[in-house]
Amino acid sequence: MKRRQFLTAGTSLGLAAAAAVPAFAAEGDGTPVQFTPKKPKDPTPLADEFSKYPKCPYCGMDRAEYHFSRHLIHYSDDLVDGTCSLHCAAISLSVNLDRMPKAIYAPDNGSGEAVKPLTSAEAATYVIGGDHRGVMTKKPKTSFASKAAAEAAKGDGELADFNKALMAAYMGMAEDTMAIRMKRDERRRKMMGDMHKG
Repeated sequence: MKRRQFLTAGTSLGLAAAAAVPAFAAEGDGTPVQFTPKKPKDPTPLADEFSKYPKCPYCGMDRAEYHFSRHLIHYSDDLVDGTCSLHCAAISLSVNLDRMPKAIYAPDNGSGEAVKPLTSAEAATYVIGGDHRGVMTKKPKTSFASKAAAEAAKGDGELADFNKALMAAYMGMAEDTMAIRMKRDERRRKMMGDMHKG
């Protein structure tokens, strides 16, 4: 096939694909379809949260298992992203730039309940670092409804509001993503090795 014919064929295929899949999620919304939250609109996302949003849409992790780090974003159009962590909530917020959050929820790690209840992330106090378990990150960002509870659990970490914690999540994204990829690659190689043994 000559070069010109190849380029023309490629352009035609590209236009056909573009016509088949709408470029944006909705009129006036710049979010590409592949990033739009997939669940139906939900005006009450906290009701039966784990049954409606069991897995993180960005990494596939079980949100009930990671109840102490999970976040939930309720966008103004009633679409919802239930994530496993602030790391994945940061991804949701960055790919849904034209979708304004109505509310953002984070777990209250100061609660004595077995499953940490959600509280407003924007009113929460976060501990960055300290002796806490990081989820999808090397440097934990742990949320508390009460500033006093965060202060008591701070250790050698630092107190932060939601915006500062979100900024820290974005700043650590490259390093955290590389570490996650390495960990998952190791797990895949181990599984392949176990399959070959069996």
